[in-house]
Amino acid sequence: MTPKLLPAPSAELIVQNARHLRVHEEAIEKLADRVIRGIKEKEINIENFSQHEHHPTAQDPHAVNWIFLIDTLNFCFWTPGADATKWKVDGQTGYFALCAAINRAMREGIDVTNPTYYSKITLEELESILRSDTEGTKAPLLEERVRCLHEVGQVLLERYEGKFENCVRACEGSAVTLLQRIVEHFPCFRDEAVLKHGEDKDNETRVSFYKRAQILVGDVWSCFRGEGLGRFEDIDAITMFADYRVPQVLVHFGTVSYGDELMALLKEDTLLENGCREEIEIRGASIYVVERLKVLVRKKLISGHPEIEPSCVNAILLDHFLWDYRRKHAAELEYIPFHKTISVYY
Repeated sequence: MTPKLLPAPSAELIVQNARHLRVHEEAIEKLADRVIRGIKEKEINIENFSQHEHHPTAQDPHAVNWIFLIDTLNFCFWTPGADATKWKVDGQTGYFALCAAINRAMREGIDVTNPTYYSKITLEELESILRSDTEGTKAPLLEERVRCLHEVGQVLLERYEGKFENCVRACEGSAVTLLQRIVEHFPCFRDEAVLKHGEDKDNETRVSFYKRAQILVGDVWSCFRGEGLGRFEDIDAITMFADYRVPQVLVHFGTVSYGDELMALLKEDTLLENGCREEIEIRGASIYVVERLKVLVRKKLISGHPEIEPSCVNAILLDHFLWDYRRKHAAELEYIPFHKTISVYY
């Protein structure tokens, strides 16, 4: 089931054949300086994951199954329509609303992180677990979320004795092996597309983004601070998590520019099909830019900041930084439209 290309080489191929956008190396250089400032000010730090109030610590016995459940459900929180009421839980929106809802369910005594429970969860049960602060507002794509839970719950029970930890241990410290196992055994994580490229119109390559699968590996690594269960010898093979919000930040910093045609589509709030050319290019360029950013930051650290260990930064931490930047500067970044795709993959 493994595609020809993992996310990093997929991104290179996509950018080489891009028709709707351009990548700007000089802007990536400038962003590298901003990242180094972020490292010094501890905006970029592996400790930040477990220090967040909604995230578990490595000592939490539910941590690994909690992470697996969250990343199974971690997709498409936006609602079509400019006037749509946002789904909120405990005042949080998006991903953190999901975390808050699952934590609330655990406080209420629901065995929500147990695949025995969620492999048979009903639509009504999930709707109640994800209930919004605002009456009449539901979490988006509830039926799809139930389907994902049934699928992954069955696989966990049949293959891994109901514990995602067993899946992680079976990979013996390889992030790539874990990534490939996730997308092979859990189809709802199989975030792939077909890219047509070259002069021959029949020339096509299966490319991958693996947003949720990679974030799952990244969250285990982050939660355990790269040690014990979270120790992966090849963690550097994991790229950023190509979603619909980080590209806004990359455009804001000038590292990517959209062509007029693509920008017009986005400004009109046109729904892009999952797997369409424009969507593939936006997501591929995001991965490509962050891979280049990682290389440039490390070069600058080696040449100008010998007191900082270059391995303190990787694509996972860069993604966390860029995603947090978008949340902190949401109003400022509104001038850049984000691409809108209804998908279970991100």
